[in-house]
Amino acid sequence: MSEIPEDLKYIQSHEWVRIEDGIATVGITDHAQEELGDIVFVELPETGDSLNVDDACGVVESVKAASDLFSPIAGDVIDNNAALIDEPELINSSPYSEGWLFKVRLDEDCNLDDLLTAVQYAEMLAEEE
Repeated sequence: MSEIPEDLKYIQSHEWVRIEDGIATVGITDHAQEELGDIVFVELPETGDSLNVDDACGVVESVKAASDLFSPIAGDVIDNNAALIDEPELINSSPYSEGWLFKVRLDEDCNLDDLLTAVQYAEMLAEEE
């Protein structure tokens, strides 16, 4: 069973969002990293990029597949996790802390109401099985 922290929000393409003081930290879920397998490469959005909801904004590659990253939130990228360039496996070992992908300063109309709660995300996963 995948870990699904209750303090995060989720989208259907298996990204998570942690919102603190108008900043959204984004990563991929435990379920997503389990499905992908050993992650070997990551391409992240650049600082200064402006993202809209559902924009393809990067790539996560594993030994099995390449998967696009989608922005769950609208705003400007203020940081990305440069540690992942040399250690992409951090996403496998620590998807909700050390394996975060990028941070976004939220736009006023940033789509928070459309994000899934942990319960809704768990229900979605159960339906997929």
